Amino acid sequence: MKAVVSFLVVAAIVAVSVFGFTKGAQADEIKMVGVITKIEIEGASAKTATATLKDNKTEQLVVITVNDDLTLDKFKDHRIVEGDEIRCKYEVIDGKNISRFFRKTAGC
Repeated sequence: MKAVVSFLVVAAIVAVSVFGFTKGAQADEIKMVGVITKIEIEGASAKTATATLKDNKTEQLVVITVNDDLTLDKFKDHRIVEGDEIRCKYEVIDGKNISRFFRKTAGC
């Protein structure tokens, strides 16, 4: 009986440590709503753009790198422009804020 209890305790410790390390290894996704103050596109055939948003809660400027084709097309044909309110999710990867979700709050 003591062997079974010991085994369960060890298994629980191993499970907690494995889940603790895997969560730490994942990049945390940050959500924000803000107004676009600046959009920079690297030319007509660019695969990335940067958008500077003013966070509605903190009033800080956040530069977000956008690399999905749908959002880039919206930048290029002016469906998303400076002054639009945006809801976005991003991850910090190698010191850059990489967009995972980038949409107008009113919809596009």
